[in-house]
Amino acid sequence: MLDVELVDPAQPQRAAALFHQHGFVALKAALTPQRLVFAQQGAQRVIAEQLAAAPLEQANRGYARYSFGPQLHHPEWAQLVDLPTVLPTLDAIWGGQGYMCMGGGGDFSVPGAKMQQLHSDMGDFFVDPLGQVTCSDVPAPFIVINFLMTEFKEINGAIRFVPGTHRTRLRPPALEEEPEHWRRSILCAPAGTAVVRDVRCWHGGTANNSDEQRIMTSAGYYAPWFRRPDIGTPLPRALYEKMSPRGKQLCRYLVDWEGEG
Repeated sequence: MLDVELVDPAQPQRAAALFHQHGFVALKAALTPQRLVFAQQGAQRVIAEQLAAAPLEQANRGYARYSFGPQLHHPEWAQLVDLPTVLPTLDAIWGGQGYMCMGGGGDFSVPGAKMQQLHSDMGDFFVDPLGQVTCSDVPAPFIVINFLMTEFKEINGAIRFVPGTHRTRLRPPALEEEPEHWRRSILCAPAGTAVVRDVRCWHGGTANNSDEQRIMTSAGYYAPWFRRPDIGTPLPRALYEKMSPRGKQLCRYLVDWEGEG
């Protein structure tokens, strides 16, 4: 199990330092009990829909492992965009507020899910004819905040990380080639924790040997200098209008301006 410091959200500079060092940082109690319950209810509703649509052997991330896909059009995800317990850490990481939200999603596994191969969530976006620059040479272009909807434990398929791999030019090994200590590099934390991660950092799900679902939702952000066209499902205008001024600023490029007001 990883020895992970659960950082108080009131210490954004400490959180940013750990993020830059490891490629991820965990913020404790990032969701209030009320927000957590609301998020859990939304997650359970979408899980029921996805399980009904695709049995375990047809899950979109391997047997019994599912990606939520774009879900920011639901209020349970939209509430995650502008949390005062999270944004100060992003401000500290990127040195300002010029970043933007790119959507929300997450994933879940159900009992029977197997170990997932280590992977990065971003391929190289540079095409350098001299072969001197890759995406690993720049600061974090894309950060995802994973919100733990359930307690993450070794037995229920908690996510694992290889600290420091967010700036490596190497590629993750095949599952059968992983050293044993990487298989046990598991992040265990209570529900309501927010895991702020550079998507380039190697990570993977673990086997869910419990009798419960392991669930995490997410919100994603692009650095002020980075954009990608694959935004996903537009944010309904009516939901956008209910957001805080900061939330509207973050989501200004996601809104379905032609939809109903």
